[in-house]
Amino acid sequence: MDRICLPEETYERVRPFLKTLGITRIGRQTGLDHIGIPVWCAYTPNAKSIVVAQGKGLTDADARTSAVMEAIERAVACDPFLSIRNVSASALSDADERVDLLVPLLGRNQSPPRATDIMAFAAGEELFSSDRVYVPAEAVSLDRTLSNCRYWQSSDGLASGNTHGEAIFHGLLERVERDAHVLWQVLPQSSQHSRCLQPDAFSDEDVRSLIVKIEDAGILLRMFDMTSDIGIPCIGAFLAAKAALASRAPRYVDVTFGCGAHPSPERAAVRALTEAAQSRVTYISGARDDVFHETYRRPLPERLLRLFSADPSRGVPLPGPNDLGGILGNLKRSGITQAIAVRLSEPAFPFAVVKILVPGLESPEGERRHRFGGRAMTASFTS
Repeated sequence: MDRICLPEETYERVRPFLKTLGITRIGRQTGLDHIGIPVWCAYTPNAKSIVVAQGKGLTDADARTSAVMEAIERAVACDPFLSIRNVSASALSDADERVDLLVPLLGRNQSPPRATDIMAFAAGEELFSSDRVYVPAEAVSLDRTLSNCRYWQSSDGLASGNTHGEAIFHGLLERVERDAHVLWQVLPQSSQHSRCLQPDAFSDEDVRSLIVKIEDAGILLRMFDMTSDIGIPCIGAFLAAKAALASRAPRYVDVTFGCGAHPSPERAAVRALTEAAQSRVTYISGARDDVFHETYRRPLPERLLRLFSADPSRGVPLPGPNDLGGILGNLKRSGITQAIAVRLSEPAFPFAVVKILVPGLESPEGERRHRFGGRAMTASFTS
């Protein structure tokens, strides 16, 4: 599914609403690094989550719109437009409503809620059946000012689009991406290295242009095929300056990572490469309020350093289904039978923001009760 309009048009559609959402400044950060891949930022000073959002792309228009939409997603998720029901799960079930308490998303040291606990619930759509399903509102919010929040708060699965359908599609791809990355992370090092991609295997002009910029800047690149059993191409990209890796004590911030999942392997590669470049700018600028001073003193793990010794030998992964139904079909074949979309934005807006919840997929590292789910546990034992 392609976007229904160009990034420039999306920007003009959302621009009148930026002040209302508290987004005050938009800036170009590309020149902070010498690679030249466009990176922009957007500021929301009174955000209940992080203040600085970033965006990347092939052009300035792409990156500017990407940064603005990232800021919009977070602004909406901090104060979502939800119809809340303060009720117990058992009462909802007694009224023949579907309920999911999202136990895999419980925060660290949090106990599962009882069916009789009164909680704030929000309604979402179960994508396989189109049924209404109620989920804990705390699990879809990014409001960091909430006290005693029972659920892990994350932007994972948070997505925006020109339409509701666009937002759902791209949010689901993000969940597939995060799951695939976790499954790759738990592989033995030899298996990770065996998935190292040949950059020259990509003939797409956009991918080639990004690789040339990276190589011309003297940056080492390793790309990995992280595609999981779900069959949606997922590519990871690692970047590092040659001098930094050759130093006596390389730092964690000397290596940056980007990941992308998309039915088109070329689009997945573009996302991975531009995100890895964006991550460099994140560390260079020091502006993100979720990157702390200690991060810059952290040594580079040996396992990350060894990734750059992997021999690029793998070809481009096969494309996946390019529609929501096809992706859901692939998920079902992999044993994933539940995916929930919760609309967070007001229907009157000319854009949509959703939170996609797929409890059966793995989630990125975070302050959760359980770090890994069943898929990662199975992958770690069978690899």
